[in-house]
Amino acid sequence: MKTRAAVLRDVGKDFEVVELDLDEPKANEVLVRFVASGLCHSDDHLRTGDIPVRYPIVGGHEGAGIVEKVGPGVTRLAVGDHVVTSWLPVCGHCRFCSRGQTNLCDLGRFLVDNSLPDGTYRYHEGSTDFGQMCLLGTFSQYAVISEASAVKVEDDLPLDVVVLVGCGVPTGYGTAVKAGEVHPGDTTIIYGVGGVGINAVQGASHAGARYVIAVDPVEFKRTTALSLGATHAVASAEEAHELAQQLTYGVGADQALITVGVASEEVVSAAFAAVRKRGIVVLTAMGGLATKTVHVSGFELTAFEKRLQGALFGSGNPFDDIPRMIELYRAGKLKLDELITTKYRLDEVNRGYEDMMAGRNIRGVIIHEH
Repeated sequence: MKTRAAVLRDVGKDFEVVELDLDEPKANEVLVRFVASGLCHSDDHLRTGDIPVRYPIVGGHEGAGIVEKVGPGVTRLAVGDHVVTSWLPVCGHCRFCSRGQTNLCDLGRFLVDNSLPDGTYRYHEGSTDFGQMCLLGTFSQYAVISEASAVKVEDDLPLDVVVLVGCGVPTGYGTAVKAGEVHPGDTTIIYGVGGVGINAVQGASHAGARYVIAVDPVEFKRTTALSLGATHAVASAEEAHELAQQLTYGVGADQALITVGVASEEVVSAAFAAVRKRGIVVLTAMGGLATKTVHVSGFELTAFEKRLQGALFGSGNPFDDIPRMIELYRAGKLKLDELITTKYRLDEVNRGYEDMMAGRNIRGVIIHEH
């Protein structure tokens, strides 16, 4: 079949909307008609080259849609099922899945070449194979994806809203609650309150943090953070450090969560300086693969037992956390609708990223037309 998709042909290029050929689903795969796709900063990392992948590639890794066909051997999904995609496929039986660390599933080895788990491709333009961002490619009207990448959700949920629980929401929330270990009474600093950081704000607030300090140079984002659980919002890391010192009587923050668009040595150093003895610095933001963003005092690391923790998908479990986020949304305890600033057509994907980089969006969402 044919599908319209936003693709990147190489590093430094803008997204280009083209028509591609899409194969039928093979064993353990499903054909999904996407309703919506979130605009996440990670897809811009493909454009800049901060995330190394094979080109050309269909963008998009935050998606929600409806199953239209199933391949041989599919047991968990059926035609008509509504799904939210997981940008981390989960096999369920590798060493890491067996330990409950499903965000580190061995299927993650396919994230660089962006083939499906059998090592082949489903999108084609003539003789050229196109990969799928995170084995998904949600910037397409249709996609064939692994059953290991689709989480079934209830039919009554608005797919153009719950699409956000495929990446930004559990990643941010888990950054605070799981990787950051926020406890009641803690003081938490969050650097960058875009589509991921704003959910770290929600997570820290839900976990009972006494003070949640949101740091962002964009006033609109600071205001949004204050409406979604932040107790304070400042424009710079320096202000956050001084405020945390005042609020904790000189002890320092319990957690410093880094969810900026692009990680840098400056923000990591600021976060490390801001936490107390045995405080936790969580690095969720990514920089370029070859860029050394962590330079801290080994003496201080040892003497104060400070901790540096990386976090992928908020150190969570996609097939558990995505349903949990939805239940929190149903209960009115997790805000999703309020995170969506602008909705776009597929042809407007580059404008969506321009708006993101200019700080005009918390989260933009593509609504697919069929």
